[in-house]
Amino acid sequence: MLGSVRAAVFALVALAGGGALLAPAVPFLSRYGTLPRKAEGPVTVLLAGVDVDYNDKAPVWPYPAKPENYTGRTDTLMLAQAWPDGRVNLLGIPRDSWVNVPGYGWGKINGANVHGGPEMLVGAVQNLTGLRVDAHVLLSLNALPALTDAAGGVTVDVKQAMKYDDNAGNLHIDLKPGRQRLSGEQAVGFLRFRKDNLGDIGRITRQQEFLAALAAKVKSPLNWWRLPAMVGATDRHMKTNLTRAQVAALGGAALGGVKLQSFPVPGTFGAGGTWAVDRAALQATIARHFRDPNDPRSLGVAVVNTDAPDGSARRLKTRLEALGYTNVWIVNEARGPATTTATGEAAARVLQDVGHGAVSQAAGAPGADVTVRLGNDTPGE
Repeated sequence: MLGSVRAAVFALVALAGGGALLAPAVPFLSRYGTLPRKAEGPVTVLLAGVDVDYNDKAPVWPYPAKPENYTGRTDTLMLAQAWPDGRVNLLGIPRDSWVNVPGYGWGKINGANVHGGPEMLVGAVQNLTGLRVDAHVLLSLNALPALTDAAGGVTVDVKQAMKYDDNAGNLHIDLKPGRQRLSGEQAVGFLRFRKDNLGDIGRITRQQEFLAALAAKVKSPLNWWRLPAMVGATDRHMKTNLTRAQVAALGGAALGGVKLQSFPVPGTFGAGGTWAVDRAALQATIARHFRDPNDPRSLGVAVVNTDAPDGSARRLKTRLEALGYTNVWIVNEARGPATTTATGEAAARVLQDVGHGAVSQAAGAPGADVTVRLGNDTPGE
């Protein structure tokens, strides 16, 4: 009898302990709880750390932070692409990258979220990379220290002394060189420090090193008990449009072990503290590491009006972009009698979205993966 009572007590304690461990992740699991599944292709998610907004009307100094509303400038931008086999490719985008923001115009990419929210930010990233972004995750600056502390700290190699004080922004950095385990507050300093010759580029390198160290820690079974707290810490400080299916696909990609690779957006320092992106080098990186050969929406598609009604090329460009194509442009060529054709390895797949036409072996437009030449079989408006 006594043995049965003890067993029951132990079982209750174990259940209570398990419940306590899982409790922080319950809100996330209630929204996204699903079994991991293997997706057919990669899931591309934009991760954006959003600046804190301060209440400059408050009668105290430093001004207190306003409640998290995720409408500020993006201090950190990273495109994460998770493949079904566990590969996770990260593209670090400098916050001062000078880009053409759809619906706004040219400016630093870190202002896109201010001018048009996450939709405009995603549009700017898609316009820059030519990749379709499946979802976005906006993280407040409170997410990083909470996640780091929930993980029990993260060990990194601090390669130089970091000293910086910003009383207005309540940011104080004082790190000595050497390998060390960072607390949440120290991690913020490690990742936000930019007062050296490398500026934002050095920050991106450290961000990628930090994520690699965090991923390595999570891989260890000794740390799996920390996962619910880490999930909960992140969930409390994020705003996202991830779907349940996408979370399941991300979970499926992680099952076999995450293999992390990081790449910076190449370029040089430009005028006014901007980052001038090397477009050719960026597209080479995208083509080699990020482009899904089975998804035509990330391909470069040139549209030519060879013998179609006026405005047909523009209408097709608009329709393809509505389907999620991110890199479509119009090319002018000599007109003449012809029916619709498409050239390129993925021509047949693109023609499914065009709605008519035949595959051709003719040369394509320069720089295009697929060239669609609209002919006299193209319907009018």
